[in-house]
Amino acid sequence: MFNKVLIANRGEIALRIHRACKELGISTVAVHSTADENAMHVRLADESVCIGPPAPKDSYLNIPAIISAAEITEADAIHPGYGFLSENARFAEIVKAHNITFIGPDAEHIRVMGDKIAAKEAVGQAGIPLVPGSEGALLSYEQAQEAAEEIGYPVLVKAAAGGGGRGMKLAKTPADLAEALSTAKTEAKAAFGDDAVYLEKYLEFPRHIELQIIADSHGNVVQLGERDCSLQRRNQKVLEEALSPALDDKERAKIGETVRKAIEKIGYLGAGTIEFLYENGEFYFIEMNTRLQVEHPITEQVTRTDLVREQILVAAGNKLSMKQEDVVFKGHAIECRVNAENPKTFRPSPGEITQFHAAGGPGVRFDSAVYTGYKIPPYYDSMIGKLIVYGDDRAHCIARLRRALSEMVFVGVETTVPLFMDLVDDPDFQKGDYHIHWLEEWLAKS
Repeated sequence: MFNKVLIANRGEIALRIHRACKELGISTVAVHSTADENAMHVRLADESVCIGPPAPKDSYLNIPAIISAAEITEADAIHPGYGFLSENARFAEIVKAHNITFIGPDAEHIRVMGDKIAAKEAVGQAGIPLVPGSEGALLSYEQAQEAAEEIGYPVLVKAAAGGGGRGMKLAKTPADLAEALSTAKTEAKAAFGDDAVYLEKYLEFPRHIELQIIADSHGNVVQLGERDCSLQRRNQKVLEEALSPALDDKERAKIGETVRKAIEKIGYLGAGTIEFLYENGEFYFIEMNTRLQVEHPITEQVTRTDLVREQILVAAGNKLSMKQEDVVFKGHAIECRVNAENPKTFRPSPGEITQFHAAGGPGVRFDSAVYTGYKIPPYYDSMIGKLIVYGDDRAHCIARLRRALSEMVFVGVETTVPLFMDLVDDPDFQKGDYHIHWLEEWLAKS
């Protein structure tokens, strides 16, 4: 087992990793920008190192500073969390070159899955169903036209190196294709430094469903069921559920085993998520995330598994602590991403939290690093916590979520808690009858 883990992240995920390490008897090193010197993960870690000014490029994305911090503190492993450098293959290679363990997959799997075209090819060969689309990156407008005609309109132009909805444009008709192609390439170049794009069939009212897997270095792979992440705004997840209200046990077992066998064939190591669009009973692969997901806690709740603990254990060379037959899904869990934003306009609301009270009671968990007196900096993502609620079934979970939301207190900043309080009372949400465009349509009406 590791002696000391450096946590190359901030906020709630840094605190989550710290807690898992302490339960395993591992010392922790927090790295932080000057804006985060009073952050909770910095206060609780055994050691801390300032790695630069507030801007992420000068601190949390500063690879030399992070490696130096690891060497100075003699850390023998680095956990990247999610975001920042978590899916940076070059970072994983540099960590390994310095004889430090990267708590995540090997660099080659990060690189392949980070390129959506290469990822589709890899998982398709392993047996995972794909969205109909172009073969490889598009080299010309004429090639795009031919591919679009073959696939059938509407089509999505997507960045090969993309994510979070950037470099993604819809062409409903042939007349839309030229502008969609040009705009997507421009956005992709600006966001990712790579203007390679490809086409996919546009599914009109799908759900966004993802499968959680974890694998060790001894050939063992376990799938831990799905999460429904269909409630999104501008391609950003807002609320997630496990398990999905759209699937039955037969569909769940079939796609779960398909994914498990594919990951086994690929030879993957660590935690990962296979993301699908689901429509009319069919699954279509869209991407694989080679890291821990923001929404991992709801999987932990319905499977009674500590995913971060398992990540650390398999990175240290241990076997998974469970086999597939040990995984039993029980109950229902929902996660609300609480952002420091105006709940109507979604304008960020940084500033000092003058009063704070987290919801509690049976089945309620609030993963956050905020506290009374904490000053939310304006430099980073506006998510300040995740309200995770578990119930015996979905109706019980929603009732418990409504109660938990009413207990949340934030004074000094605006949050999206009121948005969720309205959302849980919507009849369509209560029935689980929604798709990836539903929330934006609901927001436009409210």
